[in-house]
Amino acid sequence: MFDGFKLEMLDLSEARLRVRHGGVGPPLLLLHGHPRTHTTWYRVAPLLARRFTVVCPDLRGFGLSSKPADPHDYEASSKRAKARDCVELMQRLGFDRFALAGHDRGSYTAFRTAMDHPDRVERLVILDGVPILEAIERCDAAFASAWWHWFFFAQRDKPERAIMADPDAWYGGTPEALGAENYADFHQAIHDRQTVQGMLGDYRAGLAVDHLHDRADRAAGRRLQCPLHLVWSLRDDLSSLYGDVPAVWRPWAAGPVTGTGLDSGHHMAEEAPEALAAELQRFLLGDARSIP
Repeated sequence: MFDGFKLEMLDLSEARLRVRHGGVGPPLLLLHGHPRTHTTWYRVAPLLARRFTVVCPDLRGFGLSSKPADPHDYEASSKRAKARDCVELMQRLGFDRFALAGHDRGSYTAFRTAMDHPDRVERLVILDGVPILEAIERCDAAFASAWWHWFFFAQRDKPERAIMADPDAWYGGTPEALGAENYADFHQAIHDRQTVQGMLGDYRAGLAVDHLHDRADRAAGRRLQCPLHLVWSLRDDLSSLYGDVPAVWRPWAAGPVTGTGLDSGHHMAEEAPEALAAELQRFLLGDARSIP
């Protein structure tokens, strides 16, 4: 995987991140979702590395990156804390400004990074996500039925016990679907109790503090200052839950919101890597389609 990329562990002021980076051109930070690690990008990153310097970390709490000492320290697992990691990581690699794309749980960290550090993020891509506050405020029976895990994962201690009893049955996945090396990395992560706790911390922080950060931004009239592009999976449930996905995001952006649906299931980096890489490149190079 990741031919020509460098893999290293970097000590930051608040966390230790496993990071893979390579390519040439302007910097692009890619953030994975749950329950994946940075290796989910193994087919996308090399395609983008032809035009960009691509940086793929394991988020704090995920993969082989460090975990908060207290799995119930919501601030340490917050998207705000992970946003600080992103900015410090990119600065360590020599980039004061960068483009940013985040998928699933990584989309919330990407959003928070752009909100908290508008001088750092040049362009933002959200993959299969809406702001956490929007998800909570729009929660209905359909959302609670489909996304019940949000509320279960936020409980104290019991989710770990349920998951660790049989991680393979809980998370699924096969080497054929994920790719052998990506699957091996994913498999190691879901069988490590500290990593499972770290991943659950992302959900706990979402319902404990992250939505409050969103609420404070809205009350203060803060909006995203960079161009925003959305990509959602046509074979997942984001559009069925929210209808007009760009309409959910427009109040959060100072400028126009562009976007498109991708013919893929939720894990689009693994299921539709060429189409996703092409869509990211179109937007990042200034050729995205606008949805009125």
